[in-house]
Amino acid sequence: MSERNPILITGAAGEIGGVSRTMVDMLLEQGHPLRAFVRQDDARADALRQAGAEVFVGDLLNIADVAAALEGVRRVYFSMSLSPYYTDAVSLMAAAARAQGDIEAFVNISEYEQSFMTFETMTLPEEERRARLGGRVTQWSPQQRAHWIAEQVLDWSGLPTVNIRAAMFVENPLLTRLALEPLSKGELRLPFGPHPLAPIAGYDVAELCVKILADPAPHISKSYALTGPELKDMHGFAEDFSAVLGRPVVYVPVEVEAWNETYVDSALSAFPHIAEHLKTLTRLMGGGGYRGVTDQLETLLGRPPKTVRWALENDPRIKQLASA
Repeated sequence: MSERNPILITGAAGEIGGVSRTMVDMLLEQGHPLRAFVRQDDARADALRQAGAEVFVGDLLNIADVAAALEGVRRVYFSMSLSPYYTDAVSLMAAAARAQGDIEAFVNISEYEQSFMTFETMTLPEEERRARLGGRVTQWSPQQRAHWIAEQVLDWSGLPTVNIRAAMFVENPLLTRLALEPLSKGELRLPFGPHPLAPIAGYDVAELCVKILADPAPHISKSYALTGPELKDMHGFAEDFSAVLGRPVVYVPVEVEAWNETYVDSALSAFPHIAEHLKTLTRLMGGGGYRGVTDQLETLLGRPPKTVRWALENDPRIKQLASA
């Protein structure tokens, strides 16, 4: 890749510690030219400029903006916040990238669920679907459906795509923002019953995507199902929260739909698309549908992945609670 070709990162104005924003810092530190696609020219855009990125202000739903952002780009990382228009944005980016004709790599952030909520599984009779998905979920959330369609669109486009199917992040609102009020009282209230999970640190996903963008050839046309390194139940998570917060935390299981009503519906009533996605995740995990752990992340990174405890120690909201 010529030094004249910037890498395009969408979603670059996300939170400090988020995947796209972490990738920006990593790529710049490694000396890669970088174009950060942002929605608004605000303080976050200024911070990106100060870090050394070229900032492109535009709308992922405007094909003219997307085509302009791709000019001179050969490698793309695509990410977008949960949105009813997610499929539109992926399709527009794919169309513009295909029209340009010289893209070397298109790294698409996807979901771990895509590895088991497949076309074959989701078209089984309902009873079989329930058995395969933990007895709780028989349909996608709108966002899961959007990610599935996005993978199909990229496949049909013929672009040199890599799908990063990451498990739930440790930084997911289910484990951080929505858990803060009970955690302040020493309780980890979650609807996951006895089922173990292996969430992934956003930092690890960022490092892997940077590695792929720097040398994409070995990864083209592959989809990676990635989890964190530790499969543990909620009592194990409570121990991690206790260690990070410096005070006792106990796990208090809550029935799935009661938890969704109390924590998701109340906090996200203005964002029904996001709420429905999070509620589908709780049903999947509360029904035992998030099974197993893979070693793909360690193999690809060449090092052990970060632990849940490490990710909690570095999460801004949990750090703030620990200092309260």
